[in-house]
Amino acid sequence: MIIGVGIDVVPVARFDSASVRTKRLIERLFTPAERFNAHGVARTAESLAARFAAKEAVAKAMGSPGGMSWQDAEVVVEDNGRPRLIIAGTVARKAEELGIHSWHVSLSHDGGIASAVVIAEG
Repeated sequence: MIIGVGIDVVPVARFDSASVRTKRLIERLFTPAERFNAHGVARTAESLAARFAAKEAVAKAMGSPGGMSWQDAEVVVEDNGRPRLIIAGTVARKAEELGIHSWHVSLSHDGGIASAVVIAEG
């Protein structure tokens, strides 16, 4: 059963500009696995903006409860290129409270816009 659906869009240029203006923003929002690919190369602004959109979509799928840590919703990439959501801490506690046991996530970026859709399933 679907418990919630979240979607978010992020203008890549605005996200990139904010990350330059605000020191340590990237470190606060993303885990090392999100910031770098499997080869240790830093992800592009488009890729990070899509991951940020996914984190926002996770919150929306749970009813935007607030009080959650950005790093407690981690977007990783499986060997086949498919994105997968790993939750911990504050996000895991809220998901358990809502009866969420699996997540589906889709990321995209094109034309200067990054987007994500998240489905929370119980």
